[in-house]
Amino acid sequence: MKTASERIQQRLKKDRPMTVISLRMPEDVIEELKEIAPSLGFGGYQPLIRAYIGQGLRKDQARMENSQVLVLTESLRKHGISDGVISAAIAEAQLKTA
Repeated sequence: MKTASERIQQRLKKDRPMTVISLRMPEDVIEELKEIAPSLGFGGYQPLIRAYIGQGLRKDQARMENSQVLVLTESLRKHGISDGVISAAIAEAQLKTA
């Protein structure tokens, strides 16, 4: 799994490769996306869909990363590692990935 900083660096690249997909959506949803896209600063509904997907993906990735930290923290506690040491290690790791 990529680190958060690696994912951010990749997202900032302008020349990221794109893949064509086919997605079935209700016609009324597409019409509503077309209506709202310009008011949100998007040139069309497809970039808006990509933005919505990206927002949801980032939210879920953050939740998963936090979940992994919690699981690891609990495991370290079971092995007798103090909360102080765990907190210091998490803070150090976050500084390195920021």
